[in-house]
Amino acid sequence: MKLGILGGSFNPIHLGHIFLADKVLSALKLDRVIFIPTYRSPFKLETNGMGASVNDRLDMLTAALSGDSRFGIDNCEIRREGISYTIDTLEDFVTRYMPEGKPVLIVGDDVAEDFPKWRESEKILEIADIAVAFRNSSAGIEYPFPHILINNDVINISSQTVRQKIKEDSDWRSLVPSGVRVIIEDRHLYGNLNGFRLEAHRYNKDCTQAVIQRIETAAQETLSAERYLHSRNTALAASDMCRRFGLDPLAGYLAGIAHDLAKQLDNKQILKIIKSDKQEISALEKGKPNLLHGKAAAVLLRERFCIHNEEVLEAVASHTSGNENMRPLAKIVYIADKTESSRVIDPALRKMCKEADLDSILLAVLEKTITKLRAKELDLSEDTLKLLNKIKERKN
Repeated sequence: MKLGILGGSFNPIHLGHIFLADKVLSALKLDRVIFIPTYRSPFKLETNGMGASVNDRLDMLTAALSGDSRFGIDNCEIRREGISYTIDTLEDFVTRYMPEGKPVLIVGDDVAEDFPKWRESEKILEIADIAVAFRNSSAGIEYPFPHILINNDVINISSQTVRQKIKEDSDWRSLVPSGVRVIIEDRHLYGNLNGFRLEAHRYNKDCTQAVIQRIETAAQETLSAERYLHSRNTALAASDMCRRFGLDPLAGYLAGIAHDLAKQLDNKQILKIIKSDKQEISALEKGKPNLLHGKAAAVLLRERFCIHNEEVLEAVASHTSGNENMRPLAKIVYIADKTESSRVIDPALRKMCKEADLDSILLAVLEKTITKLRAKELDLSEDTLKLLNKIKERKN
């Protein structure tokens, strides 16, 4: 295989790195570009590890490049520890990968000028071809060593700029892949203290961005496009209501995105999940097993995704029929499911969702839901009726 090597601190990796690797791969018809994160660069000793550990940087690389077979990651410099010298990496790389011809070492014009000063630079030229890409400007510069000049557009992004923007809570999220954003926010890297302070919430073990992303991917793969969009709209509505009522927005989003995970399973599958969990099944649910899809989704959330927070699981399980002892998060998800933005509902009810107290909104949504079911001559769940009576008692 024809291989390229892109080394760097990747502190953090950003879209400029990926654009550059993609450009070189296409221009030189390489089969793959291998990203090699430094353990400690001889040129950036003062900034290495700034706000991110070696493992953080490696995790961000993995998240950024996941699923793209054109790119690989090699942690040889991290395993070696100490200062990372290119000549050591190249000799190790050639031995292990046995590339077709010389590997292509990708460097930016911001460091190429100093290449003759690199340790054993003459030996590097014997082992690898050097590809110089534009980082600072698109003006060609002559270098006193054999090289391939890559005619790429200049993407004005640097890791230092990203770190600074994160510290200032400026517009940094569009500069990194979504998986990298998730890690930065979950781990509060680079002084990112203005996001959700999950440690202050009782949901923090389950409600990280990384967990949510994994569950959302499962929802997208499992559900139809229309059902997935409904789930995402429910998640957004629940997240917004959580902000309004002082709950963790990520908990609302998690429960919302997961609430219909079992919606499109057939009745036999749903009953099997519920029976395996040894849950009681009402006469109405036996006749209409799809009413159990919320409870089945909660089982899947616990068993398949290791979510054990009782309030999140309750919110998912009770979003179909409700129950008289619903806690605030469950009420919010019940409301969000019935009022999310793609639903055609009374504008007055939508306005109420933004202004009224939680029980008043829930009562209004319940009454609308029950009226609709009765109009279709459908049986009502005993749990729904108990919830309605309890909310009415509380409001009176």
